[in-house]
This record gives sequence, structure tokens and C-alpha cells, in this order.
Amino acid sequence: MATISDVARQAGVSTATVSRALNGKSTVDPALVKRVRTAAEELGYHPNGPARNLRRQETAVLALIISDVENPFFTAIARGVEDTAQTAGYSVVLCNSDENPEKERRYIDVALQERVAGVVLSPTDPSSSVERLHQRGTPVVAVDRPLIACDQVLVDSRLAAREATEHLIAAGYARIGCVTGPAGIRTADDRLAGYRDALDAAGRGPRLERRGEYRAAGGRQATERLLGDSPDALLVANSAMTIGVLEVLGEAGLRPGRDVGVVAFDDVPWATLIDPPLTVVRQPAREIGAEAARLLLARIAEPNRPPVATVLSARLIERGSTRRAHGSARTC
Repeated sequence: MATISDVARQAGVSTATVSRALNGKSTVDPALVKRVRTAAEELGYHPNGPARNLRRQETAVLALIISDVENPFFTAIARGVEDTAQTAGYSVVLCNSDENPEKERRYIDVALQERVAGVVLSPTDPSSSVERLHQRGTPVVAVDRPLIACDQVLVDSRLAAREATEHLIAAGYARIGCVTGPAGIRTADDRLAGYRDALDAAGRGPRLERRGEYRAAGGRQATERLLGDSPDALLVANSAMTIGVLEVLGEAGLRPGRDVGVVAFDDVPWATLIDPPLTVVRQPAREIGAEAARLLLARIAEPNRPPVATVLSARLIERGSTRRAHGSARTC
């Protein structure tokens, strides 16, 4: 493996000049920079990012603070972050905030105390301050939910929810409900807004809306309250809530597709194992994590570049839970 000394020898310069040239220092003559970069490419030399961090008294570790470790969406994000970070020579410490702002703040404190090189954060509270990270110069990238003045990787949840609701309308469902997460959580609010967008654009109603925790118990409680309004289809804001939704429908003797159409966010492994298979909004979770790690590594290398916002697309996967047999739908 080529070293910085090898590059210096081939370029005919000192190792200090190689270091300054590869780190973009403006004090190096452009001709020397070109010579150094050519030598580095020919030798296959790559600067040791973790070693640079250690010289700055930072660890070659990234912190990943997610909202719910039990949610497969976030575990897939974690895999994307870890795979990308490991390739670059970094380790990842996983922290689970449990949708608890105070727990999130404690993990941010731990990240600062341990001098991590950067943080990937799925913020629980949009008003939660990451000012301490900025003050200490610790790079941060937000995933799934936005934060002001930092890099972020998001999915257009509002558009995805609108398209899912339009799918239910096109399938012939007339009383479409929405089971979403707590007010103030950006994804929950955006998915409700997308549901409303589709109903309004189609001149349809009524709006049948219930909120609950982003967990199976929240989905159960919201669906129990919603069944009194006799919905014939449901848009569910995440896979954890969907478990509670399906439990309530089963206890009521209602079959997805035949009696109540169901579309849920996130294509979890069990979505194709139930009968009928679940129509889902597939979010590119692993890609979100990988892109977040790439942005974080770029921020570590270039602290002063402008913030970057990457917005990825979700995709509707139609399966049996929204395919009605003619004449077999629930009468409301």
C-alpha cells in the first residue's frame, strides 16, 4: 500500500507539501498540487481520514442516533451508514432515542464527550437544538426528518402519501382513512398532508384521520377509534403501526383487500408473508443511510462547504391488500 512518503518521492516534494496539497490548502502552488495528485493517483494512494481525525483529538467513530431501533426502517438506515463508514475506515456507535427528546440530548452529550468525528441523527423533536454540535465543530447529518442549517437526507413523504391515497381512490375505495403518528413529527404530519392533498384534489371525503404513537400500540388505538367511522381503506404511516392496524382488523373479522384496503409505509420482510400480501410505500432506507454517511464524511473533509439536502423518492408496491374482488367490498 502506497504511503505519503512514496507520493512525496514520486512528485519530488516533501511529505508536508503532499499533505497540504491533498487537503486543499491554498498556500500550495497549483503546479505542485497537480504533480502531487498525479503521483497519488498513479500510486493508488488515499489519505488516512481516521488518522487525521486522531491528530485533531477526534476518534475514528461516527454516532448514529435513531428514533426507534425496533423499526426495520431505521435498522436498514443503520446498515447503510455502517457499510459506508466501514469502507472509509470509521466505526459506528448506534444510539436509540426512543422518540424521547431528553434521551436524544443525552446521546448528543455522549457523542461530544467521546469526541466522535460526526453524528447522523434522526431528530425526535424538530425544536431540539444541535447547537452544541455546531459550536464544537462536530459535523451532523439529519436523516428522515429535517433540521435547519445542516446536511440532510430525506424522502418526499408528502408526495408518497398522496400517491398511495390516489391508488386507493383509483381502486374504488370510497371512505379512506389515515392512521398516522404524533403531531409535530415531520413524517407523520407530511403523510397526513399527502393524504389530504389526494382527497382534496379528487373532491373526495370525508377525512377520516387518527393519530397515535409510531408503534404497534399506537396503530391499534388509532384504528379502534377509526373503525366507528366505517372506513373501507386505510393509509398507515409506518410499519410498526401497521401491526396494530392488522390486529384490530383481524379481531373485527375484516380482511385486507376484501373488506378494508390497506397501504402501509415501508416494505418490511413480513409484508409479503401475510395473506393477502401488503401493499406498501417502499422507502430507500439503506440508501438513505449510505448517502447520509457519504455526506458526513464529505463534511468531515470539508467543514465549510454549504449544507446539502438530498431528497429521495419512495415507490408504491401494489399487492393484494388493495386489490378488491368485484362486489365483495365492505358496505358502509
